[in-house]
Amino acid sequence: MEEPAKTLFSAIQPSGIITIGNYFGAIKNWVELQDDYNCMFALADLHAITVFQRPENLKKNTLEAYALLLACGIDAEKSLFFIQSQVNTHSQLAWILDCYTQFGELSRMTQFKDKSTKHSDNINCGLFAYPVLMVADILLYQVDMVPIGLDQKQHLELTRTVAERFNFLYGETFKITEAYIPKNGSKIMSLQDPGRKMSKSDENLNAWVAILDSKDEIIKKFKRAVTDSDSCVRYDDKAKPGISNLMTIYSCATGKSFDEIEKEFDGVGYGKFKEAIGECIADKFAPVQSRFNELIKDKEYLEKCYRKGAKEAFEISNRTLNEVMKKIGFVQ
Repeated sequence: MEEPAKTLFSAIQPSGIITIGNYFGAIKNWVELQDDYNCMFALADLHAITVFQRPENLKKNTLEAYALLLACGIDAEKSLFFIQSQVNTHSQLAWILDCYTQFGELSRMTQFKDKSTKHSDNINCGLFAYPVLMVADILLYQVDMVPIGLDQKQHLELTRTVAERFNFLYGETFKITEAYIPKNGSKIMSLQDPGRKMSKSDENLNAWVAILDSKDEIIKKFKRAVTDSDSCVRYDDKAKPGISNLMTIYSCATGKSFDEIEKEFDGVGYGKFKEAIGECIADKFAPVQSRFNELIKDKEYLEKCYRKGAKEAFEISNRTLNEVMKKIGFVQ
C-alpha cells in the first residue's frame, strides 16, 4: 500500500519586491515540491506589519505577491495557497503559544536583534513575538516538513521546542516538524557584498535583482556585480565569493554543475561571464513577467483563488486550534 504524501508548509512576506534570491532560495523549490508533497503555502502579511506599512501599499503588495507566486508556478488547484490574515486561527494560536514560549528564547532570536537595529524607532512587541506567530503558522497544519534556508534553522528549532513543551504538558497535540533544506541555491548572496544574503532591503539597488526587473536592469546589475582581481571562472566560496555566488545563480537557472560552468567559461573572462548570466536570468523570468501581467489584471480569478485557499486553510487549522483549546481547558 502506497504511503500518503508528506505534508509541507512554507510562507513568504508580501513586502513589495520578490527577488531572484527569494525565487532560487524558496519559490523554485516550492514549485518543484508540489508534485511529491501535500503543499501548503501562505503569504505572511501578518508578519509584514512588524514594520510600519502604508495600508494602500500593503494591499497592493499582497495582491501582486499572490499573482507573482502563481506566475512562478504555484498551482492553486494542486496546493493550498492562502493569505495569512484571512485565516484568524493563526493569530489565535499565536497568542496561546506566546504563553508557552519563554522570554529568554525570544530574546536570543538573531532576526529580532537585526531588525531592531534596522528599525530602532519602532521596536514593537510584535517584532519581538513574531517568531511565535511563525510557530503557530507551522503547528496549525500538523505538517511533516518545512523548507528552510540555512539562516532559518533557529525558527524551526523554536517551533520544535514549543511543540514538545506543549505535548509534554497536555499529551500528543502537535506533530514535531522536520526541516527540508535544498541542496543547491538555498542562499543567494548580494551582488555587491557576497558575504551577505541578497535582500530587497539593501539600500544599494545593484545588490539585488527583482523578478520583475526589466531585461536591461537585470543585465546592468549583473555587469556591476562584485568579483575579484582574478579572471578565472572557478568555484571557491572562500577565496572567490563573488564569482562563486554568480556561479550558484547560473547553476540554479540552468541546472548546470559548477564543473560544467567552469568549462563553459574557461578563458572567457568575467565581463562576458556576467553578461551571459544577466541574459540567462532575463530570459528565464520573461515568461513569469508575462504571466504576472495577465494575472494582476484578472482580479476575479485572484479573488477566487485566495478565497478558496483561506476557506480550506481555516477548515484544516481550526481542527488543531479546537484540540488545543480543549486540552488547555477553555469552555468549548
